[in-house]
Amino acid sequence: MDPLNALAAARGIPVIEDAAQSIGSEYQGRRAGSLGTIGCFSFYPTKNLGAFGDAGLCTTNDEALAAKLLALRVHGRTGTYYHEFVGMASRMDAIQAAILEVKLKHLDDWSDRRTRHAALYAKLLAGVPVIVPRPAPYQTRHIFHQFVIRAGRDRDRLQQFLKSRGIGSEIYYPLALHQQPCFSGLGYSAGDFPVSEELARTVLALPIHSDLTTTQIEYVAAQIRAYFNGR
Repeated sequence: MDPLNALAAARGIPVIEDAAQSIGSEYQGRRAGSLGTIGCFSFYPTKNLGAFGDAGLCTTNDEALAAKLLALRVHGRTGTYYHEFVGMASRMDAIQAAILEVKLKHLDDWSDRRTRHAALYAKLLAGVPVIVPRPAPYQTRHIFHQFVIRAGRDRDRLQQFLKSRGIGSEIYYPLALHQQPCFSGLGYSAGDFPVSEELARTVLALPIHSDLTTTQIEYVAAQIRAYFNGR
């Protein structure tokens, strides 16, 4: 984020940080959501800190931006029945806020559990021909919203094999952004972003929820080994 912020600052561009899947993670001692001009969090139920339904949060240290965000969330209203901006209805329901207030106290513990699960996966999958995620040296904390392996050309067959063994997995991003139909008008084509395209063809997300047991993780890893041993 430091190089991105420096690049943006030199050009007068505010950085909006998408922290939807990284709550609790840290970059050089700073938490996600505090690294840009505005940080955006999602509390959708599948996130590490999930509400009971749709919910989200924006963070900023800029008082003027904070005031505008508060107005935009309620139809651009800056006073009773006075609307300075064209806004939206984006107020968090009180019940969602109450649930999140209780769950927030447990977030760091849940994150630590995910980190331990990831370390166990990495240990158990050592020597298996897949690439497992590891925190880069500059990261001080990785909260593993997902545990995504790269399985090469075996990805789809491995997923079906795991499914037959009662193990859920997911291909969250089967297409790179430039290949999505909604962006077809931008004029990109296959091969323009080869790394993104290769990742879309090879990644597979394994179970990583904080409430997984050691036995469950060992079973997943054993079945992945079984697949590659039986090829």
